[in-house]
Amino acid sequence: MSKIFTPTNQIRLTNVAIVRLKKAGKRFEIACYKNKVLSWRNNSEKDIDEVLQTHTIFTNVSKGQTAKKEELIKAFGAKDDTEICKEILSKGELQVSEKERQSVLDSQLNSIVNSVAALCVNPETRRPYPATIIEKSLKDAHFNVKMNKNTKQNTLEAIKILRDHMPIERSRMKLRVSFAGKEGGGKLKESVVKLANTVEHEEWDESTLHLTLLIDPGQYRVIDELVRNETKGKGLLELLELKEVVESDELF
Repeated sequence: MSKIFTPTNQIRLTNVAIVRLKKAGKRFEIACYKNKVLSWRNNSEKDIDEVLQTHTIFTNVSKGQTAKKEELIKAFGAKDDTEICKEILSKGELQVSEKERQSVLDSQLNSIVNSVAALCVNPETRRPYPATIIEKSLKDAHFNVKMNKNTKQNTLEAIKILRDHMPIERSRMKLRVSFAGKEGGGKLKESVVKLANTVEHEEWDESTLHLTLLIDPGQYRVIDELVRNETKGKGLLELLELKEVVESDELF
């Protein structure tokens, strides 16, 4: 009876995302879990084992053909397989069908639109725009999602582009900062005021200074850290009004 011969350098994998890199005249591929390649490139996924289906390097994932050791040494030097996988992951080209690519782009665009709608307002009405208006304006402005950038980076780029096509600005957070004059005095006040968009009110209560500020949401953590460090934890921050801001603003 004849036997079926299976080459020893063949490994069969299914339901994979393939990343390909051409180097030293050879093609090298790695097999990744779907949707994890972009997460790795966006730094939202840190565990390489959550990205790679195997640390094996292939010449052809679809056919299960693995790369020979001498080919890897010629192309990558003395690196181990994991380091080679990381290089391919960062420099290689993600192999996806046009349908899959469009699906990823649509999903990313939806996230960007929702982020812009949450972060920004119409400066004339102080109200947020509906997501449908944001999406239409981005399409009219010929905004393109960049797959090698994360949602935060794409969102900031989208806001920049939208400013040339419609009245839009970042929503504001109203904050009350209090600290004693001896815990920072003029120097701390000057630093805090520089980080604010507007100083709405300023008053002294005996030896304590109270500042009511309008700030960009992204400055909250900066001011909080500044006040805590300069006053050794004795200063106080109070969030008076969140306006249209949502929790996701902390990322920006």
